[in-house]
Amino acid sequence: MRASRTRSPRVRVGLAWAAALPLVAGALALGAPAADAAGHDGGRHALQGTKPRWATDQADQGATSGATAVNARVYLAGRDAKGLADYAKAVSDPHSALYGKYLRPAQVQARYGATQDQIARVTAWLKKSGLTVTGTTDRYVTVTGDAAAAERAFATDLHNYRKNGHTYHAPSATASAPSTVSDAVLTVTGLDNAPRMARHHSTELPPPSAVFRNSGPFSTYYGSRTNQNLPSAYGGKAPYAIKGYTGKQLRAAYGAKGWTGKGVTVAITDAYASPTIAKDADTYAGRNGDPRYRKGQLSQVLPKDYTHIKECGAAGWYGEETLDVEAVHAVAPGADIVYVGAASCNDDDLLDSLGKVVDGRLADIVSNSWGDIEANETPDTAAAYDQLFQRGAVEGIGFYFSSGDNGDEVANTGTKQVDTPANSAWVTAVGGTSLAVGKGNSYQWETGWGTQKAVLSKDGNDWTDFPGAFNGGAGGGTSKTVAQPFYQRGVVPDALAKANGGGAMRTVPDIAAVADPNTGFLVGQTQTLPDGKLGYEEYRIGGTSLAAPVIAGVQALAQQARHGIAIGFANPAIYQRYGTSALHDVTDHPLGAGRDLAVVRVDFANGIDASKGTITSLRSLGKDSSLHATVGYDDVTGVGTPGAGYVSSYRP
Repeated sequence: MRASRTRSPRVRVGLAWAAALPLVAGALALGAPAADAAGHDGGRHALQGTKPRWATDQADQGATSGATAVNARVYLAGRDAKGLADYAKAVSDPHSALYGKYLRPAQVQARYGATQDQIARVTAWLKKSGLTVTGTTDRYVTVTGDAAAAERAFATDLHNYRKNGHTYHAPSATASAPSTVSDAVLTVTGLDNAPRMARHHSTELPPPSAVFRNSGPFSTYYGSRTNQNLPSAYGGKAPYAIKGYTGKQLRAAYGAKGWTGKGVTVAITDAYASPTIAKDADTYAGRNGDPRYRKGQLSQVLPKDYTHIKECGAAGWYGEETLDVEAVHAVAPGADIVYVGAASCNDDDLLDSLGKVVDGRLADIVSNSWGDIEANETPDTAAAYDQLFQRGAVEGIGFYFSSGDNGDEVANTGTKQVDTPANSAWVTAVGGTSLAVGKGNSYQWETGWGTQKAVLSKDGNDWTDFPGAFNGGAGGGTSKTVAQPFYQRGVVPDALAKANGGGAMRTVPDIAAVADPNTGFLVGQTQTLPDGKLGYEEYRIGGTSLAAPVIAGVQALAQQARHGIAIGFANPAIYQRYGTSALHDVTDHPLGAGRDLAVVRVDFANGIDASKGTITSLRSLGKDSSLHATVGYDDVTGVGTPGAGYVSSYRP
């Protein structure tokens, strides 16, 4: 699950910051007068974070040719950046007199949007510098030109730098804007051209170009089938993994009762769009006991053209959309769903999709199963995201982001870090669990999603290298760049909030739901079969790409329980429920100290059929890298998962 900017892409489940931005200001990083690197006089205002951390003296390869093409996007600060952040906080805080007093998009634009004068001044400055304006909205101005013109505009030299074996250009010093537009410019992106692409956050996501099948045998509910001839683990025989939970089981587990999400609209943002989504979603609902879709219940808002198709692995995003749509409908079958596809997995395109939701007030709840690592995010792009999240909060829109699928990211990147945009203080970060739903759709327990894998030995007598290597888990941990938001104070332990040393920082996630692919969700999708024909098939899937739409669905139920009154940015309300019966407090050992859990899984070696044999493995649960699900708030499941009384707790 990652994504990226105009010149860098994201994957469907991370990003990196050069320096921390002030939380309340929300991203307006205008500093003291900057020294000019391109022959300008003083009196300019620094656009903090525009020089990436990887642009070091050691990596410097010399000046970029003045003829090098540059494509940039100048984000507009609007009338009152601090006022926007302050109102977004107040309107989302149940303790505030302004709680729930949302503004319409036109009101947001009139109060906080860029003025025509600001746009005119920014446009004139950019054109005078020799850049060509290629597009203008009320949030940004896009420009193209050569490096020499970009250096004149932003008073910084562009140099070439080595990064991960490749050479990219970037500012050699923090970019700046002249004092004549200091009130109008939020930040600029695109001065460096290193790719940053978002990933979708789901594990074992099969490309639609080739079918993927689960082997079995399966349990129909947790613990329903066990092979007594397999080796023991943790003092007993582990049951087979389930075939895949369906809507009835998830609704029962998370307290849906009679709520359906009727009257609520959930938006889903991903890149690209599945050409078979309408048929697949309706087929899945009919086969698995979900209500069929009403006319117009599922709609799509798509760009005119798609870009970066190869770099982003466009086909891989089809399964992401399918999972997100089917999971939301399974949990909230009465809610309307609008899919807003991005032209690519780059940040600028994903920002445009989110902007469509905000500008058109297309939904109340937005599910996002993509992101990147924090080390890949830069403050300039973070500023653009936060401004949009704040505008959404002021309108009563809540954004939900999956927290990632690589635990603390050490095994994946070598560095302990969180994912982004889940690290933003203005979104709800959704972590993951392993879920046990028993006979009669009864909730049994959850543990933090973190898996270790051990394969059955050739003689079948033991599990090789038990418990095995880390095999994926819910993303979480402490941000190195985002300060602790007000709603986490007094809830997140200092041992987590100050884990990086220094002051308290944003800790991820906020809430959680089922994510473990070994206790995952059954999804249905049209894929390419071995004979080359297209066909609909179902398979089990997981990842926090599942947890995010599940929580989005639960929030739709909660909004219906509020008589349709928008919940908006939900974190203050979610943390208000911390420690109450509305939430399951999830731990690594739900059956008691020392009682570890595991399931047995059988997979086709080729992912399709038994022609190449099968692989039997033991998947230990509740072992998420260095992260731990503990009593109280933790960095795997946040405040916990929705309990039986969670939805009804939102009733007026």
